[in-house]
Amino acid sequence: MASGTSRDVLGRGLRVLGRAIREQPRIFAVAVAGSVLFGLMVIASAYVVGGVVGKVVVPAVARGSVAGGVLALAAAALFGISVLRVVGIFGRRLGAGYMQYRLQAAYRRRVTRRYLDLPLAWHHRNATGTLLSNANSDVEAAWYPIAPLPFAVGTLVMLVGAVVSLFLTDWALALVGLAVFPALFALNVVYSRRMAPRQARAQRLRAEVSGIAHESFDGALVVKTMGREAQETDRFAARAGELRDALISVGKLRGVFDPMLETLPSLGTLAVLVVGAVRLRQGAIDVTELVSVAFLFTVLAFPVRAIGWVLAELPRSVAGWDRVRRVLDATGEMPYGEATLDPATPTPATLAFRDVHFGYEPAEAHLPGAEVLGAVSFTVPAGKTVALVGPTGAGKSTIASLAVRLVDPGTGTVTLDGVDVRDLTAASLAANVALVAQVPFVFDDTVRANIALDRPGVGDEEVWAALRLAEADGFVAALPDGLDTMVGERGTSLSGGQRQRLTLARALAGRPRLLVLDDATSAVDPRVEAAILAGLRTPADGGAPASILVVAYRRATIALADEVIYVEHGRVLARGTHTELLATVPGYADLVTAYEQAEQEREQPRPYDEVTPLTSGLEVEVDR
Repeated sequence: MASGTSRDVLGRGLRVLGRAIREQPRIFAVAVAGSVLFGLMVIASAYVVGGVVGKVVVPAVARGSVAGGVLALAAAALFGISVLRVVGIFGRRLGAGYMQYRLQAAYRRRVTRRYLDLPLAWHHRNATGTLLSNANSDVEAAWYPIAPLPFAVGTLVMLVGAVVSLFLTDWALALVGLAVFPALFALNVVYSRRMAPRQARAQRLRAEVSGIAHESFDGALVVKTMGREAQETDRFAARAGELRDALISVGKLRGVFDPMLETLPSLGTLAVLVVGAVRLRQGAIDVTELVSVAFLFTVLAFPVRAIGWVLAELPRSVAGWDRVRRVLDATGEMPYGEATLDPATPTPATLAFRDVHFGYEPAEAHLPGAEVLGAVSFTVPAGKTVALVGPTGAGKSTIASLAVRLVDPGTGTVTLDGVDVRDLTAASLAANVALVAQVPFVFDDTVRANIALDRPGVGDEEVWAALRLAEADGFVAALPDGLDTMVGERGTSLSGGQRQRLTLARALAGRPRLLVLDDATSAVDPRVEAAILAGLRTPADGGAPASILVVAYRRATIALADEVIYVEHGRVLARGTHTELLATVPGYADLVTAYEQAEQEREQPRPYDEVTPLTSGLEVEVDR
């Protein structure tokens, strides 16, 4: 793999650069024009300097005096060339920087947009740290050579002009240039091929280090409470050490080739002086031409390095682009239809599952998938509450995900008011259906921003109405700044029950016609939970009640449902009221009784309840 990458890295890298040029042709043209202007002025400066030395300085030394007019003319020529060089540098750097940052911003947006289009099954197979690296460091790496690219293109033009001018000056000096310039280019090609596998490995390790760091930070509570700080530090240090070694390998190779790339132009200058001295004695050239050519080789040393910069960064660019393209070319997106559900008078929606089968894709493509749901059929009638009950792993959360179209069924249909959810537009689905997940997610923002989410028509009045329905208006009003209170990252300043009620209010603020609660009130006091569900069934503000599909385990919650669906091993085993199932389905009765006993045990005081809890930086969450 590494050898293959080494052989074709130049071609692949040039194709990546070609893509960048096609996407930003005007900006690239401006940058190249500035670079070409700079290159031409470099050549011109060499011949002006040669002319000044040969026509002004040497005669002045011989005469012992210098003509003021000639000196002023020489100074004006050098000044004019310097001004044009500055203009060229400005155009080149402005264009190159603008092009690079535009491409990076555009591809960050494309990668992020692609993340949102891809289904959950794809995300389950990719670590969060890797995805962060794709959108950040990989995008940066892909377009990193853009900065020196216009300079390199201008340098190529300059080299062609230099070779032509050398032939016009003297064929022997031109041969020196023809020997040095191809050798310099060949050395850069060898350098890029050697660098390719090293840069690819370093880019992969950057993603792995990012993934471990993200996982450790995200699981900080588990790490600290389980005393795994040392182990996590060692795990991170091991992978960080691999990245260090990979970057050192890159640096070593660069340390070997950089002096060689730096030396070649200097050797060319030395060769010019040697050959030029011989040609000068032969009378083939004069002092002006010799000084011009020698100075030309001297000033070409730095611009020619731009070609090396581009070629040196191509392996990293190819590695980054391959990782970015893996996301952009990923398949499995969920296309939306054109149907809409926008009744003039909002009414509760009817949800129906018809012979739904579903299986998650395996993490490894060669492994077989396992069916999670089989032949699931049930209906949530308009305005009714249906509870999903079943043991762990029965498929309840999968049913909830299918209801809001986070995933699509393998076979069968999920319909909303008789319309297949796959035929609905994204906007219509979001306007009619809302999910409140098991684990509440709260943004590091204000209470208002967390609930409104910048949705049109969701002002403070709607926010407070949603908070009242979620039984959250009391604790929000008691916060220091009310709706303007910052809740911290993931809502760290709130208790678990408060976070759940905040995310419930967020869903309710959009006035959904179908509300899916995936065990969304597990951290809420049972009395508060009962009040929330009662409020959803008969809103105090007179609004239409939503249809509710609730994944539940508490007897009090289940008893409020109009119908209970009992699920085991991905199949619907029974349906009916809570009372009916309690009397006729032993598995259901055992499960609900076990849940109730566990709840009672949690609520019973224990001897250590009176002991003052430890406060070593960990907040004990209670529902306030």
